[in-house]
Amino acid sequence: MKKFNIRKVLDGLTAASSSSSSATAQPGTPRENDVVQETLQSEHFQLCKTVRHGFPYQPSSMAFDPVQKILAVGTQTGALRLFGRAGVECYCQHESGAAVIQLQFLINEGALVSALADDSIHLWNLRQKIPAILHSLKFNRERITYCHLPFQSKWLYIGSERGNIHIVNVESFTLSGYVIMWNKAIELSTKTHPGPVVHISDNPMDEGKLLIGFECGVVVLWDLKSKKADYRYNYDEAIHSVAWHHEGKQFVCSHSDGTLTTWNIRAPAKPAQIITPHGKQPKDGKKPEPCKPILKVEYKTTRAGDPFMVLSGGLSYDTVGRRACLTVMHGKSTAVLEMDYPIVDFLTLCETPYPNDFQEPYAVVVLLEKDLVVIDLGQIGYPIFESPYPLSIHESPVTCCEYFADCPSELIPALYSVGSRQKRQGYSKKEWPISGGNWGQGTQTYPEIIITGHADGSIKFWDASALMLQVLYKLKTAKVFERARGKEEKPSTDIVDEDPFAIQTLFWCPESRMLCVAGVSAHVIVYRFSKQEVTTEVVQLLEVRMQCEFSAVDSPDPGGEQTPTLPTPAASTSPQDSEPPNQLSAGIDSSDGPRDNIPCLQVRSSPLKQSPGYQVELVVQLVWVSGEPPQQITSLAVNSSFGLMVFGNSNGLAVVDYVQKTLLLNLGTSELYSPSDPCQRQPRSPRKPRQPSGGLCDSNDGSNNSEDRCKSPTSGSTSPCNSDDERKQNFIEKVKCKSRRFSKTVANDFAKMSRKISSSGEQKLELDGKDNPFTRSRSSSVTSIDRESREAISSFYFCESFPRKSDSLASPCLLVGTTQGSVMMAAISLQPGSDQKLQQPVSFASCGTLVQLKGGVLTMALLDAAGTLLPPSYEPWYDPNASDEEKEKVRRRRPATPPSSQEGQDTQFAVLCSEKQAKVVAMPSQTCIYKHNITETSFVLRADVVQMAGAYCIACFCANGHIMTLSLPSLRPLLDVNYLPLTDMRIARTFCFSNLGQALYLTSPTEIQRITYSQETCDNLQEMLSELFTPVETPEAPNRGFFKGLFGGGAQSLDREDLFGETAAGKASRSLAQHIPGPGSMEGMKGAASGVVGDLARARVALDERGQKLGELEERTAAMMASAESFSKHAHDMMVKYKDKKWYQL
Repeated sequence: MKKFNIRKVLDGLTAASSSSSSATAQPGTPRENDVVQETLQSEHFQLCKTVRHGFPYQPSSMAFDPVQKILAVGTQTGALRLFGRAGVECYCQHESGAAVIQLQFLINEGALVSALADDSIHLWNLRQKIPAILHSLKFNRERITYCHLPFQSKWLYIGSERGNIHIVNVESFTLSGYVIMWNKAIELSTKTHPGPVVHISDNPMDEGKLLIGFECGVVVLWDLKSKKADYRYNYDEAIHSVAWHHEGKQFVCSHSDGTLTTWNIRAPAKPAQIITPHGKQPKDGKKPEPCKPILKVEYKTTRAGDPFMVLSGGLSYDTVGRRACLTVMHGKSTAVLEMDYPIVDFLTLCETPYPNDFQEPYAVVVLLEKDLVVIDLGQIGYPIFESPYPLSIHESPVTCCEYFADCPSELIPALYSVGSRQKRQGYSKKEWPISGGNWGQGTQTYPEIIITGHADGSIKFWDASALMLQVLYKLKTAKVFERARGKEEKPSTDIVDEDPFAIQTLFWCPESRMLCVAGVSAHVIVYRFSKQEVTTEVVQLLEVRMQCEFSAVDSPDPGGEQTPTLPTPAASTSPQDSEPPNQLSAGIDSSDGPRDNIPCLQVRSSPLKQSPGYQVELVVQLVWVSGEPPQQITSLAVNSSFGLMVFGNSNGLAVVDYVQKTLLLNLGTSELYSPSDPCQRQPRSPRKPRQPSGGLCDSNDGSNNSEDRCKSPTSGSTSPCNSDDERKQNFIEKVKCKSRRFSKTVANDFAKMSRKISSSGEQKLELDGKDNPFTRSRSSSVTSIDRESREAISSFYFCESFPRKSDSLASPCLLVGTTQGSVMMAAISLQPGSDQKLQQPVSFASCGTLVQLKGGVLTMALLDAAGTLLPPSYEPWYDPNASDEEKEKVRRRRPATPPSSQEGQDTQFAVLCSEKQAKVVAMPSQTCIYKHNITETSFVLRADVVQMAGAYCIACFCANGHIMTLSLPSLRPLLDVNYLPLTDMRIARTFCFSNLGQALYLTSPTEIQRITYSQETCDNLQEMLSELFTPVETPEAPNRGFFKGLFGGGAQSLDREDLFGETAAGKASRSLAQHIPGPGSMEGMKGAASGVVGDLARARVALDERGQKLGELEERTAAMMASAESFSKHAHDMMVKYKDKKWYQL
């Protein structure tokens, strides 16, 4: 009778309640007392967003609070990004997703008004760490075109497309009955509609005068008290913006023909001045040629000199192709500042928030389509400030991303020290002017590093500690290669149409600081970290020939494969030196034969100066084979303790000794399936010319085929396809007729994803209940060709384990996972001493399939008997350019001290996760003890084994948007949240988990979104987030002076309440706009939908109210106690006074 483990039954019931997963106990389950005690529970997990870094994607508007010194940026997708000092950032989102057309701060009030393209306005409360909407107002019959909120006023002016102006009380978000109708503002004789309102502002010296600009070119000075127009200013060209002189006697308009008109308010007949800043002035006195529209102008005065006039646009039409410019006019000088991207908006930062004082501008913030630039107006040449924000993530499109939380503490200082030398010069020497807010008081002190790979071949290291992001170091991998200068050199890179240096995948070992990078042009670069600058005369290069094999065996040549003699130094360390210099060019330019033995990129031949930081150790390139381009690399791993690097693609895998610069192994995928005897590999140059053995190679395959491919002596030796030349030829023709041109990384990923989605519902892989190791016959050449043409290597994992069931001691191994779900093990025979390794060959033995999973294998790991992760061994970092004595102190390969396994007892757990399921296999018995089907209808995009609350678990992100965690080793579901449906391949390509409950993905081409799945981090998030609002005293108003106060020449104030209040103006039409209470207000809280979030929010507000009421109750209680004590005293005095008196004496 089969025994059931009650714990497994409960696990099965728990998993059965999940809609997308199921877990089953497997035969061979350990006894109850052998089960690992797991500490992770569902209570440890909760999912929430933390911070968003990077440049706001598709920005549309901007505002600045000159007192709080906070910058707000709105986007076309309804997002709000707020920036303060370095490290103070905030992200919030409008639910509608409509574009933000304008932003207005309630200066020094901790509030912000946003106007959206869906004709709604919102009031944001910035006094809390996560801003929330207090009120919203949705216009039904009017389209919003412009908003204006005067300083220290609670009345917001809103201009509409119909030309009307409505007034909103920002405290209650109710409409005033006071409306300025367009037909009353313009002259009665005007027969045409003036167009939308494009500008509203009040006179700096008289709040009762409102300046209204209409698109057609009409400007009206409206008297709010008398409700009529004082003056009307007409110009033939459309208006884009208006700016006041601070004395309120003049204003400037920018027009669509590139002109600026200056008007005196009391002379409406004609402009006082008309200038065309970029127009060519004709000599005959005629009007200058029209220019492009001046989209915005700002007019700022200084106490000690000439005023500044800053404008965008206005260039002449003959400057076709010229980049966008910002023009700064100061006195007689005009500076034209070219920008890298089109200008969205700009703001001039001034010393005072008061519009009726000398403005004293000191900087200009320029919002570009893909950048934010701040220009220093106080220095000659107008230098820019060095930005403290991580806005350069998208400098080149991000193609891959990795996240390392809790990495060695010395890494960030080391990377910062080498990265600080890369900084540009010529920045302004002043402090960054956007300096508001305060940092959070978080308790997270562990170092975090994010690595991004980019389309131009660059790699950036970022310090991501404490919810901040700062670039540490930038590595340019394209420096290793020659750059094509003309079209005639283009054929050498035609595996991709563009971005030939783009990063496909990367592998980084934080402990040894080894970095390995794979690019889309089928190249791999190994880097070492050094603090010293070196000049590399010749870049070390290996060229590897990986192809689809048609026979399962090449008979090894004993004289060639197992010769004990070492190669010559030239052949082993620099294969390119032993080749004729014209071989590469002859292969490329040859038109009479297929391209063969040619890499996609050409490694530079000139000396390479390498700055401190990551320096090239070795370049490996896959070459063309018989006219077919090499397949892109799909997986990569490095082990510094073994000195090995392994990479794989759809043709197979290759193992390289990066210390000796030699190719050790080159196997087709099918050759990993059948167990075989060790095939010793003598380190040698893989491109050393050899005769083909046995006549099995086609003449076009080159002369070094069997040199490059390590064949097992017994692998498929009886396969009948060795002599089946006709079938091989047919297959060659079939492969050649397929197009293998790749566009770029993103397009390639889309193709992969579409194949996965289309096949996810069709995959019918039958597995028996016992999960026996998957075996297949090598006798059928059709099966071999079919598998090899479809199956790619998807993951690697170096470890020290038990490659065979009979092993009692752990030894170096390589776990290999494929896209068909096979996990295979290869034993590595590696001498423990580094000196011996130079003389002894490294041997590999394929031990066959360990286990079969559904879907492609994504991640693999090894746990010890206690459930603790066994990380791959590593060699401690040493500087490769240091002296030999210093190297030897550190650089000693650790002798293997593997755990021993007693007979019949498992001491390790292999954790294997694929696109569909996860399995845990006991080693060395190779028994599958736990299995969990993660998803049936979708597939896993990313899976990582991560540390969490002192234990380990598997974190998964599925294409259907679910984020899940599974305990280890029992694979109990701990978290399953429908977080983010896969809407973009960018998310699939960049999503990654890290330790301690951290994860991230690229939410837009320019922004990184960080999330946490840790309950502890969610609980502490409020403390960790930065504060936007800080109590600051508002500067004193400018002094009016004695004579201005005496004769009334100063600023005229206006009691807007008397004009716009309900008693004076009445109520507005209810159908005009609808008031919507925001979730941040109490009114909105009461109306919030029921649910966990609503309940929590209501509970939090109720708690605050309860605390306030308790405080009031405590005060009242204290007052009552004082009153009672006073009453007691008086009662005692009365008793003493009348104690001895009789009743008739009273």
